[in-house]
Amino acid sequence: MGYVGADGRRLRRKMDTPTEFEQRMGSEIYGKVGMGGGARVHSMGRGMDEIEFSDDEQALLQEPIYNGSQRSYMEQKGWDVFRVLPPEQDSSSEVSKKWLGITVKILKILAYIFTFLVVLVCGVVTKGTTFFMTSQLSLGRQLDYCNHELGRQNEYVATISTEERVAWTWCLFFAFLVPEMGTLIRSGRICIFKSHRRSSFSDFLVVWVFESMYIVGLALLIFVVLPELDVVKGAMLTNCMAFIPGVFGMLSRHQKESRRYLKVFIDILAIICQATGFFVWPMVETQKGNSTAWVIPISIFLISAGWWENYVDRRSPLAPMRSLGKIKDRLKKTRYFVYSFISMWKMALFFSCMLLFLHLNGTPIGPLFSSFRDGFAIHKYNVTQVPKQNPNTFLPDIAGLEKLEEIIQLDSWKDVHIHVLVIQIFSAYLAYIFGKFACKICIQGFSFAFPVNLTIPVAISLLMIACGLHNDDSCYFKNSLPDYLYWQCPSGDLLDVFISEEHAWIWLIWLLSQTWITLHIWTPQCERLASTEKLFVTPMYCSLLIDQSLSLNRRRDDEGEVKTEELELDRVGMEDNDISQYYETISIHTESSQPANTKTKTSDSITRIYACATMWHETKSEMMEMLKSLFRMDEDQSARRVAQKYLKVVDPDYYEFETHIYFDDAFELSDVCDDWNQVNQFVRDFVAAVDIAGSYVHQTNIRLRPPKKVPTPYGGRLIYTLPGKTKMIVHLKDKSKIRHKKRWSQCMYMYYLLGHKLMELPISVDRKEILAENTYLLTLDGDIDFQPDAVTLLVDLMKKNKMLGAACGRIHPVGSGPMVWYQLFEYAIGHWLQKATEHMIGCVMCSPGCFSLFRAKALMDDNVMRKYTTMSEEPRHYVQYDQGEDRWLCTLLLQRGYRVEYSAASDAYTHCPEGFNEFFNQRRRWVPSTIANIFDLLLDYKATVKINDNISLPYIWYQSMLMMGTIIGPGTIFLMLVGAFVAAFKIGNWTSFQYNLIPIVVYTATCLLLKSKWQLLLSQLLSTFYALIMMAVIVGTALQLGEDGIGSPSAIFLIAMIGSFFIAACLHPQEFWCIVPGLIYLLCIPSMYLLLIIYSITNLNVVSWGTREVAVKKTKKELEEERKNAMEDAKKKKKDGIWGLIQGGEGDGDDEGGIDVSLGNIFRVMLFTHKKESQDKEQLIRIADSLDSLTKRLDHIENIIDPHSSAPPKQRRKSSRLSTRGHDTTVSGGGMAMVSEGGESIDMDTEEDASHTTEPLEERDDLINPFWIEDRDLGRGEVDYLSGAEIQFWKDLIEKYLHPIDADKTKQAALTKGLAELRNNVVFASGMMNAIFVLIVFLLTLNKDKIYLDWPFGVRQNATLTKTGEIRITAEYLHLEPIGIVLVFFFFAIVVIQFVAMLFHRFGTISHILASTDLNCCKAKEDVLTDEALIEKNAVEIVKQMQRLKGLDDEYDSDSAASNRLQTRRTIHNLDKARTKKRAIGTLDVAFKKRFFALSGEEEAPGGGQTHKHSSQTPILGPRHHHMPRETIKALEHARDNLISERKQSKMQTLGASNPHNNNNSKHRSNTRITGETVDKVFAANGGLDNGGFDGGPSSNTDDEASSTARNSTRNSARIPAYRIQDRGVLSSSDQGNTSSATSKM
Repeated sequence: MGYVGADGRRLRRKMDTPTEFEQRMGSEIYGKVGMGGGARVHSMGRGMDEIEFSDDEQALLQEPIYNGSQRSYMEQKGWDVFRVLPPEQDSSSEVSKKWLGITVKILKILAYIFTFLVVLVCGVVTKGTTFFMTSQLSLGRQLDYCNHELGRQNEYVATISTEERVAWTWCLFFAFLVPEMGTLIRSGRICIFKSHRRSSFSDFLVVWVFESMYIVGLALLIFVVLPELDVVKGAMLTNCMAFIPGVFGMLSRHQKESRRYLKVFIDILAIICQATGFFVWPMVETQKGNSTAWVIPISIFLISAGWWENYVDRRSPLAPMRSLGKIKDRLKKTRYFVYSFISMWKMALFFSCMLLFLHLNGTPIGPLFSSFRDGFAIHKYNVTQVPKQNPNTFLPDIAGLEKLEEIIQLDSWKDVHIHVLVIQIFSAYLAYIFGKFACKICIQGFSFAFPVNLTIPVAISLLMIACGLHNDDSCYFKNSLPDYLYWQCPSGDLLDVFISEEHAWIWLIWLLSQTWITLHIWTPQCERLASTEKLFVTPMYCSLLIDQSLSLNRRRDDEGEVKTEELELDRVGMEDNDISQYYETISIHTESSQPANTKTKTSDSITRIYACATMWHETKSEMMEMLKSLFRMDEDQSARRVAQKYLKVVDPDYYEFETHIYFDDAFELSDVCDDWNQVNQFVRDFVAAVDIAGSYVHQTNIRLRPPKKVPTPYGGRLIYTLPGKTKMIVHLKDKSKIRHKKRWSQCMYMYYLLGHKLMELPISVDRKEILAENTYLLTLDGDIDFQPDAVTLLVDLMKKNKMLGAACGRIHPVGSGPMVWYQLFEYAIGHWLQKATEHMIGCVMCSPGCFSLFRAKALMDDNVMRKYTTMSEEPRHYVQYDQGEDRWLCTLLLQRGYRVEYSAASDAYTHCPEGFNEFFNQRRRWVPSTIANIFDLLLDYKATVKINDNISLPYIWYQSMLMMGTIIGPGTIFLMLVGAFVAAFKIGNWTSFQYNLIPIVVYTATCLLLKSKWQLLLSQLLSTFYALIMMAVIVGTALQLGEDGIGSPSAIFLIAMIGSFFIAACLHPQEFWCIVPGLIYLLCIPSMYLLLIIYSITNLNVVSWGTREVAVKKTKKELEEERKNAMEDAKKKKKDGIWGLIQGGEGDGDDEGGIDVSLGNIFRVMLFTHKKESQDKEQLIRIADSLDSLTKRLDHIENIIDPHSSAPPKQRRKSSRLSTRGHDTTVSGGGMAMVSEGGESIDMDTEEDASHTTEPLEERDDLINPFWIEDRDLGRGEVDYLSGAEIQFWKDLIEKYLHPIDADKTKQAALTKGLAELRNNVVFASGMMNAIFVLIVFLLTLNKDKIYLDWPFGVRQNATLTKTGEIRITAEYLHLEPIGIVLVFFFFAIVVIQFVAMLFHRFGTISHILASTDLNCCKAKEDVLTDEALIEKNAVEIVKQMQRLKGLDDEYDSDSAASNRLQTRRTIHNLDKARTKKRAIGTLDVAFKKRFFALSGEEEAPGGGQTHKHSSQTPILGPRHHHMPRETIKALEHARDNLISERKQSKMQTLGASNPHNNNNSKHRSNTRITGETVDKVFAANGGLDNGGFDGGPSSNTDDEASSTARNSTRNSARIPAYRIQDRGVLSSSDQGNTSSATSKM
């Protein structure tokens, strides 16, 4: 039999013996041996979890990965070469991604620049205003005064008055007070509304001591030191406040730090440089007569104590530092409790120190209080003329005789102190906010560290310029600054005297030393959107020292990333009970150098995502959207895994992925026997859509390997392995074996994935805790469309907040038609305003199951997962539990204290109802369940507020307002219609009331009395009628607004509502066009807020799903039973009707007359009646049943008498079954002739056929040989079986929680009655509430001339000319009834709350998007980056391009389609090429490796064999326009060479280093060296040096797998004939993966 090799040549294999052929083909068809699709030859008889999938080319040549038949990749028939290429149109999520990507990159560039400027400018302004205020505190200070208004020929000086000093002293105190008040408010809010932990007294005392030192030093600096220094020296001195941080940082350096001694040496130099500030300027100032100069060292030393916490580490070799480090760790949990007291103490201490130091400095204290008001008001200041010194003028030498000074008193500027203080406060706050924003969105280096370090140099430069200008001309800043106020400038020449004599050069040393001490701000390691607590040590900032506060308070101990070495993928010395046997992951084999007693592993923190989709009756196009999304996730996960494996980069967004799809009601009765089940048409559509979806995503026609078929206690399971080697497991539910519907499917996957697969792991409870915290369930609907980035954004939220239980994204409805247009606007408004508000002021109430991420640990908590399995027993349970299961699950999470968030940047697209009836039925479920769950939360609000930190009483009030608005919504809409009719049609109030009341009463009666179809029909008619009426209402409202004016409450509310919608749309430019259907939304307001509410409440007793309902296939017995019941009902009706009354109740309907006369359906006369004879049809049915029974008995007897008969096996069932499926299958001789996918016939004897000849066809075990596994529509994949433990788990789970609910007519009748009573009670209650509300408001409206409130806005002025000629002007106020004005303010308050919350949430969303955007242009150029940095920067994107299946071996499926010009298409050549095309590469990592090891384009590939003659022209990334830059290719070649060297070194390790029995498992990577061996020798089949000790280990997941392959082949050679192909293609076995996990093992 021939095979096409990877190099295009046909290879021959020796012919199989008949026995071997039978075994091989049988295994491929029915999976009993398990050799199909890339499984290794030695995997015979092994379980599902043990089969090892290989990514090497040799295995692919022997066993094509995605195919059950050897012939499917053979040459096609010439007449059947025409192709359907994968579509190239973009899905909704792809179009959105492309458009958004460019926009976001532009936005991030703007964010870089804008944030940098804001931080720098605000930092400089804060410094400048602070020094401006301190300059005015010096006693007796005088400065040159502008003489333009007093006399240009004279010189004047202004003296700072006492009132002026008082005002500026208080301004400095208030500037300090504001951030401390923020700390107090934040700490108090968290301690009151959220949980907190009390600290020990010793910890509190340590914080108190250091903070007190800091406050005393700061007060000394502000009120004693800076007023006596010029502003330039003062600014320079602020760079000398890191002495204690420098000392503590040096003492805290531990042994694990790299280059420790070099860092300690530089630390010592930095400390010495900081210490020079203790004596350099004190000596200089003392010489100038400044007696307070020696306070400088005390001040700066005490201030540096404020940032002690950031520079201590519990890993320090010194005991005191370790103690302080432990205090620091404990403060992470007790900080807000401590600082709720410390902040008050700091404010009191600063105030006390201010009074004390001013008093000691000679400033009187009394005026601080007595002149407080005068200081901030307009007051007088003195301007003195400077007397001119005339050398020719001599005064007599008389005591007391001197020239008189001319003193002029002028008024001060108004509010100058307030303006400077406000500027200082806001600039400091903006610097802090934007600095934090830069850290959150990962632009810290350029937009935080750079401007913070530039603040002092820029401030000094600007101050020197300002001082020089003012010294030259005191009038330079006239009218910009008060003439009597200015900075205290240095005297003399600024660039000569100041630097040389004042020793200003020392400042550069201080700046450099501070930069070294704060070097950590240049290299952040925290995750995106990190919380404030993770970014900064103390909660707020110090506005008086803003740049030092930002840099020294920025945390140094960011959580480090998992290193590539920790993600080591070679299995060496793994224990038998390792987690990998139970929990499949690539990174569990980490930390091999850790001691054995460690409780957890770093790899336990790796993100693990289980995509859990629930499906029912989705269409094939809807299934395609979800499958394409899963293929994209598979491709993304593969790229991240391969990047770490081959490129050795650390990906912070790495995750492990596995898909579980739960098909409800997946089986139907077979066409052959009522006792057997077959999969229904929806499952067949799904299986058929898998390959199409894969071809779409990978843009090349691919065929996945047929799924494994696994019988299970709940039905069955199909297991796919996707191209990226992640698993997609389809769980087929049989409703006769397990409970169906969506909530029970959710219970299934929660208990299976979290209960069985996680909690039953044989690992420590600490590891389970970490695993549960980092395991997530991605809940999906069967029609969802999303991108991997959307999932990453949700994971980011989870990483940011460990108390986050669930996160949902922005759901976009997809479809066509008016109902979809309405939902576009409705979904947009709901997400823009309502969900954003819930996210900001509390928690999101519902995380929709169509696209949400749940944390495993939250679901596993008490009263969540277990309570979710509660069966509905009371009528209200059916409404709350089963009609809105997603909302109930979120309610359970909220009641356990978890937070639920919303990410507007995480987009997903789902199909929404396109028809009116389907939409109304969907909302009929949603509306009552929403009200029920919110009502449940409100009833239990005290317990929820107590346990949930994110739900406060104001949020409960907000939800109560929404609940009240929903309940009285129908009444509000009714009143709106009444008022609009009056305005539009000029009719009376009572007439309008009656016209509107009649349709509502009729509609309510219809919903209560008639069937659903009539209710929906009337709903459509009334909706159309009200839509037309709404046009008149809009006109009437406009007329009313024109009459009442723009100041009326209605106009204000309408403008506010429409304005909020429009601004929200502008702030969501990607979704701006969703506002266009707003007109349809307005027209549908009566339908959706009046009719729909009534329809939902009156159908509260209907608990069916209402959507996607299809007819169920019934058995013959059920059909016969239905027919009999119908006949009996007809007889009963006839008997109970008028004709029965005439007959006197006699007769059973079996009579017929010899003479039968009737007139239509009016009357009928029968004469000479007699009994009916049996129907012929009934007789035929009985005969057919007897024949079927007789045939089955004959088959059974024949099998028992002659079990080894060579007669044709009884294929009656099979023939009928297969013929219905459309396959060309015939019975011939002793075997079955099958037509392969390639069109060639293959004769084979299957083990299954043999088994059917030895046992009765009727005897089937659903856990061994169910009928459905033989379905050819499911592919010819292998059959596998569950382990005994898993079977027992499912049986126990079904028995306890998920057993099918038997139909009990008594219970059903009681339930129906209970639901009807619940419906009646709710209808009565809501009806009465709305009736009372409508009646009160309407009566007040009729009597608003007597009972009213005057509206103060929009007053009309009426001018009346009297008879006497006088003009009388009267004011006419708009009269409002009290309840009306309350309602207007009620809804207006909701609009305002939602709009403000939307603004804050939009800022957070933009931050999230920017943080997730990688901007290459803001990084170093590629030509100056190292190879490692270049690869690390673009690792995932590089791998995504290099692992593409499209374009491999220089063949492109869409060449002809990509050409727009007909004359350039080579249609016939492409078809002929496609006819003989081979598809040897089936997995993404193999495609990557082929390109990776062929980067240099050498004629001879690493395998040692000759490659294809065009190998040197093999494209790296496909078409020419996709080629990589030369620098990237060079870096990849370097990475490849390093990888080859490491693997060669691994093979040449000593026996002791790699022996699995040796406890030393370190990799010795530091000793890797390049030797003389070539690539060919390392990767050749027999190349390298085999190490017996290494090969003998239990490694099953090693990169260097040649020895493992040979070892396993030898082990199985006695059972299976090995077929070795000597002349191999591109790669040899040394680099062929032996991945035992198809999910994500590397």
